[in-house]
Amino acid sequence: MKRSALALGLLALAGTVAVSPARADFAVIKFENGYCQIWWDSANKPWAGGWTKIAAGLPDYPAAWAALANAQAQKVCL
Repeated sequence: MKRSALALGLLALAGTVAVSPARADFAVIKFENGYCQIWWDSANKPWAGGWTKIAAGLPDYPAAWAALANAQAQKVCL
């Protein structure tokens, strides 16, 4: 019984994930001290001030990683 409930729950979760639309949720932000970070939700903002968005609307983590690496190569970020 527990296995079938678990399997049904996982199946429902997989169906929900497959149906939900893809969103561009990644951004690269730079703080005042020069440190840059990948931000997982480009609509949300860090709590404190003193930051700027370097790149926003990135479709996935590898694209955000590439944008961060590019910013570091151009000496925009530490």
